[in-house]
Amino acid sequence: MRTADWQDYELIDTSSGERLERWGNVVLIRPDPQIIWNTPKKNPLWKQANARYIRSSKGGGHWETFKPVPSVWSVSRNGLTFRLKMMGFKHTGLFPEQACNWDFVIKKIREANRPIKVLNLFGYTGAATLACLAAGAQVCHVDASRGMVTWARENAEVSGLADRPVRWLVDDCEKFVLREQRRGNVYDGIIMDPPSYGRGPNGEVWKLEEQIYRLVQMCLPILSREPLLFLLNSYTAGLSPAVMEYLLGVLVQKRYGGRVSCDEIGLPVTETGLVLPCGSTAIWQTE
Repeated sequence: MRTADWQDYELIDTSSGERLERWGNVVLIRPDPQIIWNTPKKNPLWKQANARYIRSSKGGGHWETFKPVPSVWSVSRNGLTFRLKMMGFKHTGLFPEQACNWDFVIKKIREANRPIKVLNLFGYTGAATLACLAAGAQVCHVDASRGMVTWARENAEVSGLADRPVRWLVDDCEKFVLREQRRGNVYDGIIMDPPSYGRGPNGEVWKLEEQIYRLVQMCLPILSREPLLFLLNSYTAGLSPAVMEYLLGVLVQKRYGGRVSCDEIGLPVTETGLVLPCGSTAIWQTE
């Protein structure tokens, strides 16, 4: 399992379906369905957290605040700064386990020793986009949420990357890829972090397991003649790392050679010394 080092973030403990986390100076308790163990909550921060997200039996939930939490605060890692907020449905605007993938794309782009153009689909608040920009790549960041794209631009500004070559686009990812095909635009790298489930503006249902093959297939015509990487993330238990590896193997590796790998990504837990699984990643890359 791949992990990454942090100073501004810490997964302190896990128990009874919850995470105890430190985001900078803010301590939060958030639900996590994978935490099925009921270990003793010995760490005193369980009783000293700033806030806890309480899930509702009817869906959704709310934050219960015990100590003041800024409306916006920031954490940093390796020169990149991320603005955080206590959002609906437990999120803060950052998935810290993805830092191992940021490190990978930075290293791969820098070692390419040539201009690299990256497409970041489902770009969310822009952490992967910032990593690519910091490494010297040109990036096209696409997300269907205007609020998320605005947030990503703010992250670029506070990270000192606002002047880098990046396009911030509010668009449906599938429709955008089809338009790029027609326009003849190509990319050396594609990063894809799709949701497990969602609905489009007209009620269209998105299920990752049912539509990911088609979406990756749609991206093949917009890869350059000498592509560098294709990175695919998943947070759904129904799509194992090996399945995603196979998917990239039959679509991308078959056409371009190179190699494919996959793994779970996770977060070290301070209290136990173990690693909490947080998702899966499959990567195609040139040799």
